[in-house]
Amino acid sequence: MPERIDLKNLTLGQLTDFCLGLGLPAARARQIFATLYRPGTSGFATMRTIKREVRALLAAHACISSLEPVQVEQSSDGTVKYAFRLHDGPLIESVLIPQNGRHTLCISSQAGCAMGCRFCLTATMGLQRNLTPAEIVNQVLAVQGHMIQTGVVRATPRQLIDNLVFMGMGEPLANYDNLLTSLHILMDEHGLGFSERRVTVSTCGLVPRIAALGRDIRVNLAVSLHAADDATRNHLMPVNRIYGLDALLAACRQYPLAHKRIIFFAYLLIKGVNDTESDARRLAEKLQGIPCRINLLAYNESEESPYQCAEGQTIKAFQDILHQAGYRTLLRNSRGADIAAACGQLATSGPAAESACNPTPGMLRRQDQTHGRP
Repeated sequence: MPERIDLKNLTLGQLTDFCLGLGLPAARARQIFATLYRPGTSGFATMRTIKREVRALLAAHACISSLEPVQVEQSSDGTVKYAFRLHDGPLIESVLIPQNGRHTLCISSQAGCAMGCRFCLTATMGLQRNLTPAEIVNQVLAVQGHMIQTGVVRATPRQLIDNLVFMGMGEPLANYDNLLTSLHILMDEHGLGFSERRVTVSTCGLVPRIAALGRDIRVNLAVSLHAADDATRNHLMPVNRIYGLDALLAACRQYPLAHKRIIFFAYLLIKGVNDTESDARRLAEKLQGIPCRINLLAYNESEESPYQCAEGQTIKAFQDILHQAGYRTLLRNSRGADIAAACGQLATSGPAAESACNPTPGMLRRQDQTHGRP
């Protein structure tokens, strides 16, 4: 007997084709799609607006997945970290960040990560597997549900979460096809209805996928840069050995931007590694001509990492140089560090094999070729 399809893995167009195959009209598919993403929909029995005979037909051919947090931790600054166990065992994490009455949700695209960035605890897990579109979208639905349970009130469920950022576990562009499907679901007006300006996809620098993303959908692009020269970036981020800085920044220059839209560059300041005034001047030179904002982040130290955070005076001098060069620069406050929810801290297992933590160029090429489009 063929495995039943998870309806949350389908865009509206795909669900329409599926329903037509069952003899249901396209209008019914739109109704089903909208119902799937309402709070409280946990199975066919809860889809009260759908006729009973239609629910029975769907249940015979499909299923509806969901995620429930196995752990919820709240930081002293209000940040909330959710741990979800997937059906086959891996744990993933999502982080909800409140600020000035608004909420940003940081979601994962993979269980673990194969990119091997040396400052990131997720890299110590290695790549366990890609998340399905349903597993990506279900993080959003689960957090919305928890917010409702804890008394957060908004006029509509869509207004519970203001912004989505793909900055959790994994490299989103290495799981490209599933990422794209999840984005279409999240941004569909019949589904979760997030506008393009409310969704940001972050990458460590998979250059071919940046071009594909700009071609296939409109979302904000964030680039984890963290160095302004190839030697330093090669050390910190093995992906740079395949796609160097010049190729990465060329892809950023070609990324389609709407009027007044920008690319976000993240730069962790690590003591004695990438925090000198010459690094700042080099960064200012490299980013010339790219409409952007530079988000400077103080490195979150951990016992598992040999690196230290740059000193406050050094960070200020670095920021001043970028300001003087005309760049919009923001020093981002670390949120959720006391519950290991801050940048680079998401990890649910101990160190993986050395080959997973330090991928070879061949591994990176295979990763880029296997999970998505050329």
